[in-house]
Amino acid sequence: MTIAFVLGNGVSRSGLPLEHIKTLGKVYGCNALYREFTPDVLVATDRPIAQLIQETGYSARHRFYTRKPIPGLGAVAVPKEYYGFSSGPNAVGIAAKDQHGRIYLIGFDMGPNVHNQFNNMYAGTEFYKPNDSRPTFTGNWVKQLTTVAKDHPDTEFIRICGNTTARLPELDRIKNLTHEDLSTFVMRINNQKDL
Repeated sequence: MTIAFVLGNGVSRSGLPLEHIKTLGKVYGCNALYREFTPDVLVATDRPIAQLIQETGYSARHRFYTRKPIPGLGAVAVPKEYYGFSSGPNAVGIAAKDQHGRIYLIGFDMGPNVHNQFNNMYAGTEFYKPNDSRPTFTGNWVKQLTTVAKDHPDTEFIRICGNTTARLPELDRIKNLTHEDLSTFVMRINNQKDL
């Protein structure tokens, strides 16, 4: 069974050893992640950031998915069934379509930061809301993740929960999705054990 790690941009993933994680399985990421780390697969569905990623040449050198690829720049269209989905759920869907048996969702906080504000690693930077903005509505992400999990019933999804990760009862109803504490996950990746 192969393992994948999908990196959302919630602040709970701050400080995780991304290069080490990449040695343990395929890494899928979203949007501005490419500024600091090169995942195996990058997804950006919002047009302004997706356009910039393609124009920098990133998509010609790396596996990159978006809704409407610019011809000749190397990007690939997101799967048709997930076309309207946000970047994070699309990245999870692509990892599942790549047939990984176990997929870890990291930084999928889907709630406010500790100050009850916008929860994103890149808050206040280009293409993102300011740090003090209200939290993003996440109901659509819950529905999209539920769809991906139902589409791939034989895939095990594990959502890693830090101190800014919202507990969402709707996700508890997904049979093939479980939750794991961030500290337990860190211990496991450090020991490279039972992943």
